[in-house]
Amino acid sequence: MTIILNRIVSLLHKYQQKTLYLFVGGWNTLFGFITYSLFYYFLSDTVHYLILLIPVNIISITNAYICYKLWVFKTVGNYLREYLRFYFVYGIGFITNLLLMAVLVELIYLNPIAAQAITAIVTVIISYLGHKNYSFKS
Repeated sequence: MTIILNRIVSLLHKYQQKTLYLFVGGWNTLFGFITYSLFYYFLSDTVHYLILLIPVNIISITNAYICYKLWVFKTVGNYLREYLRFYFVYGIGFITNLLLMAVLVELIYLNPIAAQAITAIVTVIISYLGHKNYSFKS
């Protein structure tokens, strides 16, 4: 058992940034999903489900930027440049999210909460590649 635990610790250390990215990404996904669910629960009678994505994304992107900067990429300075790049990458994810949500809800008739869960998987992949190769690249 000790050998297995030592091997796991060794792998986590070797892939520390990727491991942290997955943990922070998991948190960000959960945070965004809960935030969207709360907005949908309280505002869906008066605000269209796609419009709800706008404030949710602003809140979620800001949360994600802070988490990635502090705990994953650990960059110093360049706040505005990184934040704008970060928004650009998430902008691509946001457009993808809007399109997939519309297809899943309007054409396939999924509940917006279920559709958001599905689109989260796609946007996580897009954001990982974008942040790794663009947002926090020095």
